Parts: sequence; C-alpha cells; structure tokens
Amino acid sequence: MALSKSERKRFLDEKFRQYNTIDFIGPDPISIPHRYRLKEDREISGFLAASIAWGNRKMIVKNAQRLMDNMGDSPFDFVLNHKAHDLKKLQHFVHRTFNGVDCIHFIKALQHIYRNKGGLESIFTQHQTEDSLQVAIHELKKIFFEIPHDPRTSKHVADPMQGSAAKRINMYLRWMVRKDHAGVDFGLWTAISPSKLSCPLDVHSGNVARKLGLLSRAQNDAKALTELDHNLRKLDPKDPVKYDFALFGLGVFENF
Repeated sequence: MALSKSERKRFLDEKFRQYNTIDFIGPDPISIPHRYRLKEDREISGFLAASIAWGNRKMIVKNAQRLMDNMGDSPFDFVLNHKAHDLKKLQHFVHRTFNGVDCIHFIKALQHIYRNKGGLESIFTQHQTEDSLQVAIHELKKIFFEIPHDPRTSKHVADPMQGSAAKRINMYLRWMVRKDHAGVDFGLWTAISPSKLSCPLDVHSGNVARKLGLLSRAQNDAKALTELDHNLRKLDPKDPVKYDFALFGLGVFENF
C-alpha cells in the first residue's frame, strides 16, 4: 500500500479512533480485568488473561473467566492467601499448551512477587530503561522462575533478551500503563511513561505493518519489534502503542 508518511499517519489515526472504543472490550481478553475494581485484581487477572491470549479470542475469554471462577472470582486474595488444597482445583485447567502445572506455578510465582517483590508494577517500574520495558520483561521472567518450577512452564513467559517479541506481555503492559480516555486501557501504572510501551507484535499486526511500510523484517521477533517501535514512535512519540488498535483491527476485522 503506497502511502506518504503523512497519509499513513492519517490513515492509522483514523483506524485507531475507529477501533479504540468501549465496544473493543467485550470480545477481547481485556474484558477480564475490566470485571474488577481493585487495582491488584485488575493486575493479576489481566496478567493471567494475557498469558493465555493466543488462539481463538472467544476461547481465550472463556478460559480466562473459568480460571477466575476457580480462584473464587477474587484473584488477588487467592494469589496472596491460597493454601495447598486450594490449588487442586487448578490441576485440570487447560488452554492450548498451558496446563494445570503451568497454572499452579503462575499462581505461586505471583504470590512470590506480591509478597516479596512489591508486586508486578514494582518490577516493571524498577527495571524500566530510558526508552523501553523490554529489559523489565527479562527481569520479570528471572523473578518468575527463581522459585522451584517445572522446566516446561518457562516457555509461557517470553524473554526479549532471547529474541522474543513478547507479544502477550507487551499487550498486558499496554493495558496497565496506557491511559485510555476511551475507557479501554487502564493507565494504572503512572510511574511508567506510555512512550516506553512496545506494540504487541503477532502475525496480524506484523502483516499489516509490513503492508503499510512500518516493518521490513520477515520474522515477528525482538528485532522486528525494535523496528516497529521505532516507526510507530515517529508517528506518535508520546503514545505509540495506540496504533496497536489500528494494526489489530485492520488485520483481524478487515483482513487488510
């Protein structure tokens, strides 16, 4: 699609406004943290929902809600205060390759983080760099697996330092950091600038970005994310990840 820089920006701004509305919430995994009011409930439910956010969106939302139900619909209280017998109800949880073993470790790791590390916000705030949160994602993974765990579970937390685009965690960070006047993203973590956010890069957003001349790299990996971030920040240095709505909408809803 041959567009000048100004035409491309106008087009993406228009698509951002089209898709960044309250109607976006219902069928999207972000609907899970929107069901809560307590900050920590939103953080934890959002992290868990984002962690299983691959595949069919309807199934993602269904399984994330089933997980919340298994936690008594009080994710923060469950994470903080669960006993060993409470985890039995999670043994049979499955979403694609994410199973009960993985789920139980996620609960234990989150308890470790909230009891000993000041919570998820603290980790990302402490380890943010001048212009990125990718190092902070790397640090999260180290902390997440510093307690005993089955090696199979480590694949469910991405690491940009190992070449991953970390799509699901970057999506989660958009939810938590970006202040959205349309009522979609929460803007809970005010000590992190939205300018540091990275676009959740997957097949859909990557293909659209390539067609629009925002991305030349063929793989959807950490190097591609760096390239896409660079180009989106030229379009809006303060809120580059708002274009996630445009890229996602064009790819998923318009088969662009």
